[in-house]
Amino acid sequence: MAAVHVAVGVVLDEQHRVLISRRASAAHQGGLWEFPGGKVEPGESVERALARELREELGIGFASSQPLLLVPFNYGDKAVLLDVHLVTELEGKARGLEGQPLRWVTAEELARYEFPAANVPIVSAVRRRLGEQAG
Repeated sequence: MAAVHVAVGVVLDEQHRVLISRRASAAHQGGLWEFPGGKVEPGESVERALARELREELGIGFASSQPLLLVPFNYGDKAVLLDVHLVTELEGKARGLEGQPLRWVTAEELARYEFPAANVPIVSAVRRRLGEQAG
């Protein structure tokens, strides 16, 4: 089974809060919270895919991103490769253009939300990274 390459954005605001959204009930892992992003199309760079997905899903752009981690994960019915980037210097105000609920949360608050299993390493990396910045 070929893994679906997914560009994922850990979107940070000026207060270092993280943007999360709830997956549609009908989607794979529906009803759980996630970091925004989507499939990298053939011939598309991760950065371009992330810019496209954030514009389509949230109506925002960004001036800066940096790689955070890669997460290969096999759900059994679907394999993914999450290519995760920290996204800062936002352009515009995030809104759920696909009807998805959004939340801006602190790194500590991430533990209160239920994420797909593939996102657990992202939550850990964000908590470590933002905890280091605060300390």
